[in-house]
Amino acid sequence: MDFRLHEYSRRAACLLVFVSTYVMLDWISYIRPLQNLNLTPWNPAPALGLLLLIRRGRRAVPLLFVAIVASDLIVRRMPGDLATTLLLGMVLTAGYGAIALFLRWSQRDGGLFTERRTLLSWSTIVVAGTLGNGLVFVSALWASGLLADTTWFDALVRFWVGDCVGIIVALPLFWWLQDKGRRAFFRATVLRWETAGYLGLTALTVWIAFVPGASVHFRYFYVLFLPVVWAASRQGLVGAIFCVTVLQLSMILAGLLHQPTEISLLELQIRALLLALVGFLIGVAVDEQRRAAADLRQSLRLAAAAEMTGALAHELNQPLTALSAYGAACQRLLERGAGEAQLRDVIRRMIGEAGRAADVVRRLREFFRSGATILETVPLGEIVEAAAAPFREKAHGTGVVLEVGSIPSVAVTVDRLQIEVVLRNLLANAFEAAAGDSGRPGRVRLASSIEAGNTVAVRVTDNGPGVDASLVERLFEPFASTKPGGLGLGLAVSRAIAEAHGGSLRAEACASGNFRLILPIEPGGRPAHG
Repeated sequence: MDFRLHEYSRRAACLLVFVSTYVMLDWISYIRPLQNLNLTPWNPAPALGLLLLIRRGRRAVPLLFVAIVASDLIVRRMPGDLATTLLLGMVLTAGYGAIALFLRWSQRDGGLFTERRTLLSWSTIVVAGTLGNGLVFVSALWASGLLADTTWFDALVRFWVGDCVGIIVALPLFWWLQDKGRRAFFRATVLRWETAGYLGLTALTVWIAFVPGASVHFRYFYVLFLPVVWAASRQGLVGAIFCVTVLQLSMILAGLLHQPTEISLLELQIRALLLALVGFLIGVAVDEQRRAAADLRQSLRLAAAAEMTGALAHELNQPLTALSAYGAACQRLLERGAGEAQLRDVIRRMIGEAGRAADVVRRLREFFRSGATILETVPLGEIVEAAAAPFREKAHGTGVVLEVGSIPSVAVTVDRLQIEVVLRNLLANAFEAAAGDSGRPGRVRLASSIEAGNTVAVRVTDNGPGVDASLVERLFEPFASTKPGGLGLGLAVSRAIAEAHGGSLRAEACASGNFRLILPIEPGGRPAHG
């Protein structure tokens, strides 16, 4: 019994809160009504009802009906008897229920657009749904004798524009604020210094549009697009929603205070609708671009991690081999009854090699998780030799001649594993290009020289077919590959790694393959004769 009483109390509280909020929104937006009917140029209350219907489905229909009837009785004091008010409330509830049903069927994420395609369908449903609802409701008003024949079309336009603008502007805001997680993201996005900037620009543009602009028939109205474009391009859909809401309220307030004769409040709302749709379109496009960039970064990170496997195997091979040798040495020392000092020395070396192996694994794990680089100052010659070592054995099996030229005695501060990945990727491509020409023996050369600006250039050249000038930059685009089975990520990853180290990676258009990796030299690491 207590449980049922608690449940009834909770439902009653929810009903009271929803109805009170709905009536308050209706009271705030009850501006310039036509014949004291539900016909105003701005009507955001249905957006709250749609949100409830989208979230709770058919269970919310009675709640919305009660809110609509309460608003008609309290705010508008509808002319006509109670039966007519109830009938009109049923008509509106059915119309909003149909709009919510279509939104739930066509939209993901709870009925709000998340991309340009869903923005189009969402807008179409709202525009067409409010028009259909307006036709039925205004016709019901006319059939009830509450609307004259001469005002039927004006009433339809008022109701349609009021509901359409109110829903398009308010529903996205309500959708973001109704969920705790989305509300936190909304707050974190909006509470930035640049928000104050575009809010100030909003105030300035509204003044320009309504004060100097009124004297020239509102020719300066286009300046209102500036804060919307700023907010949407910087903060995505969240910024567009916030700025459009502020701009909507500012335009209504300015229209009421200024009372221009050259333009009606209804016309202002139509222009506000265009502002909202443009802002949402830009915001959604920006969010799509950011999601695509994040996906691409993740793909590049995974590809880089895959490329690092070779370097990892090379780095782990030495400590693992040393651990095996030290373990065998310990076994022999124990068999010979060696002293404690000898055993301690071997065990100390084993611990050191195990730590080295663990450090390599940790660095790879950090790269998988965050793309972090671990910088250390290393002689360039060591990196070049480590990268070239596996290709010396490969050269014997493929018939390609590998030449390693002079390497300056300079030090570079880099993530050793990542730079080895870049060099091995360039060498692998060079070997493949050189081996592909069966008419002559393949040759690959790896050399380095000091460049101007305290940098060093590492060149990887081959006598393969080379790169056409029109394809030089496309080689470094993700997923652009000239190989039949290639993913097109190797060079993109390599350039990203080089640029992350303050260097660059370029290809030169010539008759043979020629790639140049530029790295900054560690201060003090340049030889005196250089």
